[in-house]
Amino acid sequence: MLLFMMLTIWFLAIPQLAADLKPSSIQTLWIIDIYGFLMAGLLVTMGTLGDRIGHRKLLVAGAAVFAVVSLIAANTSDPALMIVWRAVLGIAAATQMPATLGLIFATFTDARKRGIAVGVWSGGISVGTALGPVIGGALLEAFSWRAAFLVAVPVMAIVAIGALLLLPNPRNPTASRPDLFSVGLSLATLLPIVYGVKELARPDALVPALAGIAAGLAFGAGFVVRQLRLPEPLLDVRLFANRMVSGALRVFLLAATALGGVYLLFTQYLQLVEGLSPLQAGLWALPGAALLVVVSAASPVLARRIRPGYLIAAGLAVQVVGYLMLTQVDASGGLPLLVSGFMVLYPAVAPSMALTTNLIVGSVPPHKAGAASGLATTCSDLGISLGIAIIGSIGAAVYRAQAGVALPTGLPPEAATASRDSIDGAVVAAQQLPDDLGDALLTPAREAFTRGLNLAAVTAAAIAAGAAIIALARLRHVPATGQPAQAEA
Repeated sequence: MLLFMMLTIWFLAIPQLAADLKPSSIQTLWIIDIYGFLMAGLLVTMGTLGDRIGHRKLLVAGAAVFAVVSLIAANTSDPALMIVWRAVLGIAAATQMPATLGLIFATFTDARKRGIAVGVWSGGISVGTALGPVIGGALLEAFSWRAAFLVAVPVMAIVAIGALLLLPNPRNPTASRPDLFSVGLSLATLLPIVYGVKELARPDALVPALAGIAAGLAFGAGFVVRQLRLPEPLLDVRLFANRMVSGALRVFLLAATALGGVYLLFTQYLQLVEGLSPLQAGLWALPGAALLVVVSAASPVLARRIRPGYLIAAGLAVQVVGYLMLTQVDASGGLPLLVSGFMVLYPAVAPSMALTTNLIVGSVPPHKAGAASGLATTCSDLGISLGIAIIGSIGAAVYRAQAGVALPTGLPPEAATASRDSIDGAVVAAQQLPDDLGDALLTPAREAFTRGLNLAAVTAAAIAAGAAIIALARLRHVPATGQPAQAEA
């Protein structure tokens, strides 16, 4: 729950952090999602390692590192170092996600009970994602953005001690050691592509952006070739030949991608356009979060009678409606429609989250559950982080294009530069200007940001619609979990 809370808690902390550390817009995006990218990039590796040495050991080690690094990051004042510590936290999180799911699949061998257990596990993710803005808002209201790190310390202490006292340590002694070269290739695939996507939002960085994407794709091709040649690959790419597994992975990735960027822009709108405090913004997100938890708990129960593919597709169709509602939000008076659209789209991701994981991990033998769980969770983390990079970059590009030509005259050069770069910069600059000039600056900045949100919502709607089509095409034949014999077949 805490690990996924750390993905979303920063959505509300960014305005305070931007005012304190003064990162560039690109550094801000890296601070937000380097955690998710490294967690996603190393989940399969850590799942394989957990299969070999034991998931409990990996869980305890990751919790200890997470607590220590959270203390260090809370006292960091340099934006470049903040990116580094967020990256280390992502690595520590990568040790824990497949460990928890691997322990579930080693413990519950009955398909129906395992489905319920995975539903509870997915509910933990949902609660963490939902509580991030609420807890973050309360911490920011009472303390500062540094408290968003410190909250992890007592939680991780409980995890480390409780795991040693209560959990078994199943492992597969015959499991191969993770191929470090494959690990390097996977990261060399992911990070240049992410860098390229982020840089596309800058009009003067087209060449390095395309070069980064091309380099990442080249490393990705090398990664696939190596996995096909290894007797014990880091990632069994042959799994993608399985119609059900490949379909579930694509659906999960696309659904998370659509949600990630829009969620970030939603929380920024609440604070930077509506002018709400962090706590107020978190409370406006609470109704959608509560519905997400309810739908996450109900999805495995409904899947006993209704085919998972139909449930997932229906949820994605509802998401499309919610995204389309956000395309109509205005810079003034748009709060009711924004919150209503979020309450429609946010809970609708729950069937994808709760049901695809069980489909993926249930398709492999129990002794490979760690690696398979890493693959499943990778799609969630990578999707959210890709959404922040891709959809967030779309919003940033629209903002720069519109705000750059609509700023009032008479701005100091530093204020004009900061305002063209991001709405965070515009808000900070407006606070240091006379009231009339500050208002004249904020009005076009907020309108430009809202236009970026509108276009981002259109993009997310198209992605969710594509995922719904894939779910119907690839997953409609998967039987309901209430038919265990057919499911095993």
